[in-house]
Amino acid sequence: MRVIRFFILILIAGIVGYYIGVNKISFDWKQYKPSISVVNKEPPSSLSNLDMDRFWTVFQKVQEGYYDKKAIDADKMLNGAITGMVNSLDDPYTVFLPPTQNKDFKQMLSGQFSGIGAELGLRDKQVVVVAPIDGSPAQKAGIKSGDAILKVNDDATSGWTLTQTVEKIRGPKGTQVALTVQHKNESTEKIIKIIRDTITVKSVAAWVKEVGAIDQINKPAALSAHQKDKIAYIRLSQFGDNTNQEWLTTINALSLDMQKKGAVKGLILDLRNNPGGYVNDAVFIASEFLKMGSPVVIQDYGSGKEESLVVKRGGLLMNTPLVVLINKGSASASEIVAGALRDYDRATLVGEQSFGKGTMQNAEDLGNGSGIHVTIARWLTPKKSWVGNGKNGEGLKPDIVVTLDSKDQSHDAQLEKAVEILTKK
Repeated sequence: MRVIRFFILILIAGIVGYYIGVNKISFDWKQYKPSISVVNKEPPSSLSNLDMDRFWTVFQKVQEGYYDKKAIDADKMLNGAITGMVNSLDDPYTVFLPPTQNKDFKQMLSGQFSGIGAELGLRDKQVVVVAPIDGSPAQKAGIKSGDAILKVNDDATSGWTLTQTVEKIRGPKGTQVALTVQHKNESTEKIIKIIRDTITVKSVAAWVKEVGAIDQINKPAALSAHQKDKIAYIRLSQFGDNTNQEWLTTINALSLDMQKKGAVKGLILDLRNNPGGYVNDAVFIASEFLKMGSPVVIQDYGSGKEESLVVKRGGLLMNTPLVVLINKGSASASEIVAGALRDYDRATLVGEQSFGKGTMQNAEDLGNGSGIHVTIARWLTPKKSWVGNGKNGEGLKPDIVVTLDSKDQSHDAQLEKAVEILTKK
């Protein structure tokens, strides 16, 4: 905490210096009594040799000389300074969250918040949509994974942080926000107006159906002889506060349904547009399919230090044939699960290349409602593959690449391919 506050003070000097410019102010503010008091000026012992004189000189001159005293907001300057500090790392996942944004983030993981319902990321310093949440206003309005968000209302997003973007897009239920987007692989821009709503995210959904009863797929010749074959399906939309409990409830019911209906050919685990969440939840989910003691993910802290997170519970679906669906909206924890299942030859990956978020963050509250997420390690699959590539992830490459026809939303070619694979087992 003391290290953070110390750097905050340094960065405030830079921020306020930028805003006062180079012009001398001729007004006499000698009678002005500043209301800001600094509680802690002392640097931590590890930085005891750093000369802070320049900082205090600038800070004092701003207080005494800046013409608009109402603009000197200590909390705002403090939050801006922290944001600038973490942004200097050029890591889109190391972020400072002021109270409102920290609350929004926690609400998202809890499964309910007010907004448009889309997970955002940065790629090449451009704000992009990782994935719209199933059934959200964003998805219904036409927002897609990979969309570049160029403007929020009339404000260009160039140079924005994720925190700034979320702050602008979030808002009360019933209000409207206009996003200027550019769909992936398209050159034209499009304005999409979205009415904000309360977003309730249910992490897990499942079913068991005969192939002939799966509405989202066509019935090609490859499936003509398998219309009565039964397929199990699980959709996992995120890894949040309630995911593990929802998963257990769903899996118990699904397992009973599979036994009741009998002779299920296999299971499809749908991780498409799953932006991720808690790494421990990823280990918990992967444990449903892997042997006790198997490493699910390896945390690489740098300098040769590594830690394996392993399976610690018995799963109900250890021997069920498995296909995992991924796309460019599959990120973080969903990539951990998919990568582990493939490394153990437990599953075939079908779909499109995933997002490529190959690092882990530690989330910590700082007091007064604010929080910070710091990248502490990169993660590796059990065979020590990394999905990241510098600041921009390469992602997991599927075993079988299948793209969707954006003009025909009623036909899910990726799901169809997964069904075809399982009927041949």
